[in-house]
Amino acid sequence: MVQLYHHAFCPLSRFARVSLGEYGLEPDLIEERVHERRREFLVLNPAGQTPVLVDEAAGVVPGANIIAEYLDETRGLALGDHRLLPDDPLGRIEVRRLLEWFNTKFYAEVSSWLVQEKIFKRHLTGDQGGGAPNMDLVRAARSNIRYHLRYIGWLTSQRNWLAGDKLTYADLAAAAHISCADYLGDVPWGEDENAKNWYARVKSRPSFRALLADRVTGLQPAAVYADLDF
Repeated sequence: MVQLYHHAFCPLSRFARVSLGEYGLEPDLIEERVHERRREFLVLNPAGQTPVLVDEAAGVVPGANIIAEYLDETRGLALGDHRLLPDDPLGRIEVRRLLEWFNTKFYAEVSSWLVQEKIFKRHLTGDQGGGAPNMDLVRAARSNIRYHLRYIGWLTSQRNWLAGDKLTYADLAAAAHISCADYLGDVPWGEDENAKNWYARVKSRPSFRALLADRVTGLQPAAVYADLDF
């Protein structure tokens, strides 16, 4: 049995979910509201952050990048040519570099601000930091995402996928973060056609279907969010 403690609009959780989907795994999804600081969850991950994978074969696997490495080590060979972390050392370096780019840099500059200000704060009390979104942060995220889209566009103009000829964790991570911004209507798709075409390919994968079905109560997605031909 595989369980995933997550939040539907935590970008890092989305990366873990779509990665599991690529391995053909359907985890038992347990929604975790990290601001509640539940003791049971903190026992699993003292950092108090999602995602956390619990696999009865190995125990607790905390953190998006650690989950990705664990899945590759335990199930990667079974994917053959579709392995999400390449066999060769240089290929693995490039995928890990881009994982760091999106799960750390993009998260810090774009997706964490948008999700926190426009989604998470809706469910927090004033004492917890809830209230109206800080539009300075939202505007900064909207500005920063343009640079990242151009970088994605440049990469995909040189390669078939972000890290090379084949789909890897790099593509899944980037698309997971962008999907949150896309739900909120904060992706300027006219910025780079290569980036748009790349995202359409990732978005069309079966592993992405569950993400496109997610909804925030009282907040409808942008018109193109679930459109595969946007």
